[in-house]
Amino acid sequence: MKIMCLNSWGGRLHDELVQYIRTASPDVLCLQEVVHSPTTTKGWLTYRDGNHILPQRANLFREVAEALPGHVAIFCPAAQGILWDDDETVPSQWGLATFIRESLPITAQAQDFVHKSFSPHGYGDHPRSRNAHGIKVYDYTRDGSISIVHMHGLRDLNGKQDTPERLAQAHRLADLTSRVAAPGDPLVVCGDFNIEPDSETFRVLADLGLTDLVTTRGFQGTRTSHYKKPERFADYMLVNKAVVVLDFTVVTQPEVSDHCPLIIEI
Repeated sequence: MKIMCLNSWGGRLHDELVQYIRTASPDVLCLQEVVHSPTTTKGWLTYRDGNHILPQRANLFREVAEALPGHVAIFCPAAQGILWDDDETVPSQWGLATFIRESLPITAQAQDFVHKSFSPHGYGDHPRSRNAHGIKVYDYTRDGSISIVHMHGLRDLNGKQDTPERLAQAHRLADLTSRVAAPGDPLVVCGDFNIEPDSETFRVLADLGLTDLVTTRGFQGTRTSHYKKPERFADYMLVNKAVVVLDFTVVTQPEVSDHCPLIIEI
């Protein structure tokens, strides 16, 4: 089974991103920063937050689903706000999505918030609402279940250092994970955690028997050349001892986001 985790950067490198996902064709894709604007057919809209102005691929969720036609597509919104089409506003949902190959029956799942709650009338004040999604699937290749959970961790404008909010987020992630995964079952937890490698988040997740693969295997970061700040870590993938890792890599080429895809084969 191939599992990919990626922050899509709102689809800013849309063509490269969609082609890469189509070619890689993971069995499970955990995708963060996904835009879903069901009332428009426009390709691009604009996000505005003061001086922070970004292009956003208006219907990235739909386009990734089309690139993976043999997958079940699940969108998990964290907020609904507005994007801009020139001077017109367009309601747009923002969150994360999970794409699961149809041959993998989904036998359990949980969706919840790790910071705040759903923001229905705007994206909200920083740090904004963040959510997580967990699934349990039955893998006939190994004739057993495996649970996969991903989250997009809160973004603090002051940096990626530990805060009380991030500690609370870690405990909520652990609680959601425990709702999906039975003790002793193979478990993968991943996402753009928005934390440093020495975060206490990893101590919380260690209580579930989880170990990170990015830092323990010597990778020097998970950011591409499109990310201009000095911090190089944001994304992580953790497994428990029941997971037999055949291969794990942080993909540096091609660049499809300001984050690197993380791929595990089990």
